[in-house]
Amino acid sequence: MDKKSFQKFLQNKIVYLDGATGSNLMKAGMPMGVCPEQWILEHREVCLKLQKEYVAAGTDILYCPTFTANRIKLEEYHLYDKMEKMIQELVGISKEAAEGADHPVYIAGDLTMTGRQLAPMGTMELEELIDVYKEQIRCLEKAGADLLVVETMMSLQETRACLIAVKEVSQLPVMVTMSYNEDGRTLYGTDPATAMVVLQSLGADAVGVNCSAGPEEMITLVKAMKEYANVPIIAKPNAGIPVLQDGKTIYPMEPEEFAGYGKLLIEAGAGILGGCCGTTPLHIQKLKEQTKDLSAPEVNKEKKRLLTSERKTVEIKLDGPFMVVGERINPTGKKKLQEELKEGKLDLALQMAEEQEENGADILDINMGMNGIDEKEMMLNVITEVSNAVNLPLCIDSSHVDIIEAALRIYPGRALINSISLEKGKVEQLIPIAKKYGAMFVLLPLSDQGLPKDLEEKKRIIHTIMDAALQAGMNKEDIVVDGLVATVGANKTAALECFETIAYCKDTLGLATICGLSNISFGLPQRPYINTAFLTMAISKGLTMAIANPSQELLMNIAFASDLLLNKEGADLRYINKANATSSEEKKIVETASKSVETREVFEAVVKGNKKNILDLVENELKKQKQPDSIMNEELIPAINYVGELFNQQKYFLPQLIASAETMKKAIEYLEPLLQNNEDVKEKATVVIATVEGDIHDIGKNLVALMLKNYGYKVIDLGKDVSKEEIIQAAKEQQASVIGLSALMTTTMMRMKEVVEYAKQENIDAKIMIGGAVITQSFAEEIGADGYSKDAQEAVEVVQKLLNDE
Repeated sequence: MDKKSFQKFLQNKIVYLDGATGSNLMKAGMPMGVCPEQWILEHREVCLKLQKEYVAAGTDILYCPTFTANRIKLEEYHLYDKMEKMIQELVGISKEAAEGADHPVYIAGDLTMTGRQLAPMGTMELEELIDVYKEQIRCLEKAGADLLVVETMMSLQETRACLIAVKEVSQLPVMVTMSYNEDGRTLYGTDPATAMVVLQSLGADAVGVNCSAGPEEMITLVKAMKEYANVPIIAKPNAGIPVLQDGKTIYPMEPEEFAGYGKLLIEAGAGILGGCCGTTPLHIQKLKEQTKDLSAPEVNKEKKRLLTSERKTVEIKLDGPFMVVGERINPTGKKKLQEELKEGKLDLALQMAEEQEENGADILDINMGMNGIDEKEMMLNVITEVSNAVNLPLCIDSSHVDIIEAALRIYPGRALINSISLEKGKVEQLIPIAKKYGAMFVLLPLSDQGLPKDLEEKKRIIHTIMDAALQAGMNKEDIVVDGLVATVGANKTAALECFETIAYCKDTLGLATICGLSNISFGLPQRPYINTAFLTMAISKGLTMAIANPSQELLMNIAFASDLLLNKEGADLRYINKANATSSEEKKIVETASKSVETREVFEAVVKGNKKNILDLVENELKKQKQPDSIMNEELIPAINYVGELFNQQKYFLPQLIASAETMKKAIEYLEPLLQNNEDVKEKATVVIATVEGDIHDIGKNLVALMLKNYGYKVIDLGKDVSKEEIIQAAKEQQASVIGLSALMTTTMMRMKEVVEYAKQENIDAKIMIGGAVITQSFAEEIGADGYSKDAQEAVEVVQKLLNDE
């Protein structure tokens, strides 16, 4: 099936997916801890029967059971050498199940997370992950899958890797669904709208949500996606939230109740429906019965101008608020930044990123063009660090095509390219790259002849580049035209020509516009006045955004005031808030306060996740005769507590939490020998931690271990897929005060209860804390656990409470 056929298949009707596979196979006898794909092949008839029942229930797209049939997962079972043969046979089961159906049934090759984290949080590089997915995709296509589905994803970057892999080895259509926590974000902080924007721009043919929760909770997620969706939306909820009943984990929502939410999901915007954990063929049958006569939601054809980071979407509106692209992360003319970059230090770049975000920038421009460094390597390093430090989308600024592509490949959002001109090779090379990675771009009306000689030539260049982009399948909403500001001191009509370009692009072509400000005043005295006057007039002509320094108070306030006078939506409140925030009286208070507070560099380094400099800063403190325990208690512990507060307030997300935790870990490892020599320092309790038997997920568990170590606890990490006997034996040998248990799958939750019961049987005094994606407080109470933690930061608080260790 090609993409056009798939899109036609989805038009004007509700499309039905299948329901759960894993929970139904468990009911049929599949034990925990085995390789699911291998078990299915050894019990072929069990899976075949289940899939035939889904087809009979009305399934249009059947997921073949290749969920974890990738190199990394299969290597854990020593089955990697059989991967291609296994996938061939697994796809064959689904194809056989679809034979003889009374309606067309398409087979979707199923892919998901590998279980290993990407750098910098994990050890796997992006290209390795892309290669892992390419292997599986090639096998699925060769085996005869009609399309691909990427599901139950928690990391936007991992999902991007899979979509890039699809683009590079296959022409099959691809559907993508991610899973979200109760707060409406993924484990890594991505919201549904941002996921939709990034994934559809990368070429996903349908985007949505699976697992996560029951159908009622999924309605809000679908609505959030609908606002920005230009592709059909998928909803594949669980049969409610799992509960413990008679010692078993069950999903309580019966088929009739589950199906009752189908109409609401369709009204919210979903046109592709199915079921995830706990659902059965009867759930799908009832869902279809109750919704088959309903019309599918219309897919929105109107495109929006959208940029994103991994955690935030920014919409660019032609008549919306004026926007600022922060210009400061550019070494040109900045000696200190140049020196730091040559040393491989990114402190100043990160400081600039954070300050520009605080001062009101909407997008950050990243330019690493200078002598004496590897520009590509530095660009990738800065993008990685800045993406973790701030939530703003990035503008990739380089004169080298290969650097722009490398940056777009690793950027975990939807970026803006600065820029594409009519200079030799730029259009031919960069437009396909922008299309491939789903980026927007700045159209720079320059050619090999240099600046256009007049306005008519400038318009011709704009049309030539725009037409090439449209021909490549891009949209005019993907383009932002640079007004190309010349120097008014040399060309008296420079400003007027720029204003005319802005008005022509906005009013005639419907294109967004951008310009730099500094050129207009070059060589003239009192330049800020000229820049500010120019900006005011440009905004009145329809300028969408400018590349500027957001810390320039006069310029920023003028921009807000201009929006107010043009009666742009919400401009009155924005102006008042901006004016109040920068009042001279408030500034004096801030300045006075900042002078009275001693700078705590170690504290700041942990808060900002500054791993590279933390040891130097700790050494400096020790040289000032500060005691190791004082550094620990007055800077490190308060810093990680503050990070925890930011995490709980959703100002920080998992990437920042991990960066801060790893920074603190380096400091603690350095101080540990010094602390051990101090007799006054009390040794903290021992915690044994493990992912329970049959579960091979350990992202959350690893983070809990890291956080507990940072608070001084002795942590014995037993790894994943650990039996109750091993856990209790370790607790005895280590005289553990706390046992931490993790489980990500509903099928392994009950192993926790077995550990709790075995601990009682063996007279273990240690308190037992449990956590994981599927775990709840009520489940902890039902199985007799002493505590429940929803995330790594809360795990520290739970352990402290369990041990009275405040």
